[in-house]
Amino acid sequence: MTISASNVESSSLNAEKKRKVVEHICLLKAKPNLSEEEENNMLDYLYTSQYQMRGIVAVSLGRISNETVENYTHAVFMRFQRKEDVAKFYENPFYLKVLKEHVMPYCHVLTNVDYESEVEDDILPIFRKGEEFNYGVEFVHLIAFDESVSGAHVEDALLSLEKLTKEFPSLVVQSTQGSNFNLSSQDYTHAVVIRFRSSEAFEMFVGSTEYKDIWRSKFELIIKKTLPFHFSVDPVGKEIM
Repeated sequence: MTISASNVESSSLNAEKKRKVVEHICLLKAKPNLSEEEENNMLDYLYTSQYQMRGIVAVSLGRISNETVENYTHAVFMRFQRKEDVAKFYENPFYLKVLKEHVMPYCHVLTNVDYESEVEDDILPIFRKGEEFNYGVEFVHLIAFDESVSGAHVEDALLSLEKLTKEFPSLVVQSTQGSNFNLSSQDYTHAVVIRFRSSEAFEMFVGSTEYKDIWRSKFELIIKKTLPFHFSVDPVGKEIM
């Protein structure tokens, strides 16, 4: 299947002002007997933690929709303004309490990935606010590039994927990517996060000839392993806990 680009103005893309952000991905493995009430409680506390701590710019989270090779069940995406904010976040007493009382009783594994990226320098894309961010699908792809591969080849692969996402604004709301700097979790060297407008948009993009060609020609020969997963973005935390 082939998808056709629309409404792309290359000059505006080149002139677009950018703002650096830091993204945090947390993967959870929930216990098999997790009830719906316990799941909602856990996700609500994780989601509303943004209202209790400084530095968190945006949050999305949910139950992973696809089966993963490592059997992860839930994912949390958070955006911060600076690396220092992430460091403070890991040590924040409120967050540690949320983990102890509302996450770890239900989950037995926690994996974190952190990376620096860039987004459009405007309040809505930075804070992921506005109607187009209310719903959709979050697609996260963790990648471990082979150590023998040159930085130029890695950069070329990631740039090719970034360019492709920009060609399809009717499907993609936002895309970020970067190198994992979390020293305690080095299984994956890089991460890509793409917010799609809907599950249909997600299926159309990952099933397209363009995406498959880039993955086959740019990524497959230089990676050790990958972990792709996605989850539906339906806000779960409405009240401040």
